[in-house]
Amino acid sequence: MSHFSTIKTQLREAEPLIKALTQLGYEINQEEKFVKGYKGQFTAVDISMDLPSETKVGFKWDNNSNSYELVTDLDLWKFNLPVERFISKVTQMYAYQTIISKTVEEGYQIVEEKNQNDGSIELVLTKWES
Repeated sequence: MSHFSTIKTQLREAEPLIKALTQLGYEINQEEKFVKGYKGQFTAVDISMDLPSETKVGFKWDNNSNSYELVTDLDLWKFNLPVERFISKVTQMYAYQTIISKTVEEGYQIVEEKNQNDGSIELVLTKWES
């Protein structure tokens, strides 16, 4: 019996997802494309990583929703953040990475960046017209 859980997300692009995970301090397993779970079972994923406390997670593309799903064995979740909070942090950093990428493409520069007390990030951008 499989113990793997899949949790839907709104994460639709690999590059900002990988950048978000890296910026949050997580190391992507470039070689391993699977998550190990209960009794040594494995499931294939597109992006694999180890969280502290030996918690294994991955992100797998779902064609039905056109987004990545978080894949993990919740019975083995020993990370100090609840899974919902982990997804929230990844989603926030994913949004940040997407905004940064799109604004640079449009010719904007970041003038100021402030981390707010509520956990939000305030950006001030500028664009010089010639």
